[in-house]
Amino acid sequence: MAELAGDMVKALEGLLGVALPLRVRAWDGSVAGPPGAPTLVLRNRRAVRRLLWQPNELGLARAYVCGDLELAPDADLYEVLAAAAHFAELPQIRRLDLGLREVTGPGGRRLLRTLLRAGVLGPQPSAPREEARAVKGRLHSRSRDRAAISHHYDVGNDFYALVLGSSMVYSCAYWTPAAKSLEDAQEAKLDLICRKLGLRPGLRLLDVGCGWGSLLLHAARHYGVEAVGVSISAEQVALARRRISEAGLSGRVEVRLQDYREIPDGPFDAISSVGMAEHVGSAQYLLYAESLYGLLTPGGRLLNHQIARRPTRPGEPYEASPFIRRYVFPDGELSPVGSTVALLEEAGFEVRDVESLREHYGLTLREWVANLEAHWQEAVRLVGRGRARVWRLYMAASALAFEENRIGVNQVLAVRTREDGAAALPATREQWLAPAHRPELRRADRTSSTTPATPWSDTPDAARTSAPGRAGDTDLGDRPSVR
Repeated sequence: MAELAGDMVKALEGLLGVALPLRVRAWDGSVAGPPGAPTLVLRNRRAVRRLLWQPNELGLARAYVCGDLELAPDADLYEVLAAAAHFAELPQIRRLDLGLREVTGPGGRRLLRTLLRAGVLGPQPSAPREEARAVKGRLHSRSRDRAAISHHYDVGNDFYALVLGSSMVYSCAYWTPAAKSLEDAQEAKLDLICRKLGLRPGLRLLDVGCGWGSLLLHAARHYGVEAVGVSISAEQVALARRRISEAGLSGRVEVRLQDYREIPDGPFDAISSVGMAEHVGSAQYLLYAESLYGLLTPGGRLLNHQIARRPTRPGEPYEASPFIRRYVFPDGELSPVGSTVALLEEAGFEVRDVESLREHYGLTLREWVANLEAHWQEAVRLVGRGRARVWRLYMAASALAFEENRIGVNQVLAVRTREDGAAALPATREQWLAPAHRPELRRADRTSSTTPATPWSDTPDAARTSAPGRAGDTDLGDRPSVR
């Protein structure tokens, strides 16, 4: 068995007809693969068995999440993910169709003999407990949406504070030249939204999918608005209410545990929806757009901040990532930005501006990964090693997807025009981006992005630690700052 890795790699490459882009170290210590490439460590036979049953990204994710597969200490996660993504897009792999003829042919028989000798054949291992249970009920019903949202967002506010830093903003930051930290960039994004919406004292703002309340707080403090936020995540609502109370803004800002389809008290002068529409679903998107249109006063503005996928080829169905669907965002759906604009227009809106922030999101995600890695031991204590690995894997893979233009993110500014067709918007972009109420941005209580504060933690101070790294693991090493 001294050449186990070499035998498996040669047999697999013979079947696929193309060289693997990564080195492989088997549980017997043998190594094979292209010199200089990042190394994957198969810790046991179960790692291979998972890949046999799910020979795709889901099998790799299951093996990594449960610890059957590791990265070598000197391997960089981004390099591994980039190599795997590019390998999957090779024409030979995209055209590959391993039917019965191929599997029972010389290459398939050689691989089978190798696996039999290695003793890896066997029943399918059970999925890691971090994998989402099948959500029940009609797709995008209110009860099913609550269950799907809870899987992702109700994992603990302390954990999110470690990852997001003191801004507690879980969407793409805005990296202006003046932004020196993640907190700077998130504050710039919140202010950009407020300026696009034309906020000023006396206006009423609705924030749909308000998260932990950061946009509500910024808009009330710096633009003097009255605000309502809604979310269907119980943990987000609890912390948002606490932050608002501690800021002394309870009389001007309200946060509700409420679905966007249940809001009874329009109209609002402005509506923001940031990172929420991805959960709506394509079949419900027109209802979502019509609901927001009905909640806006004539002349009011909507800022819809939403991740977008690339359009599919004619006749090609859209297939969501099985890893994202099972582990990260159950029932989440992405649409091309053109489809989003068309549906907003169909609902009655006039779309006035579309701004892509794709490169900004890649950098934001790398900052979140750096925060997670720097506070790994605490993250594992809070949510378990498997779930921490899920977040590390999905955020790093997403960073690459944004950087390589496989997905994007856009801010769409739309208006409910008045009866005479007037949009109540200044004539130029420069004018409507200039705030009518110029804020004096406060920068107190800020920490650097590499040492995220947990000022609203649910855990006693004495129980919290922030020791970077983790001893004894092979999938995390020292990482340089992303900036």
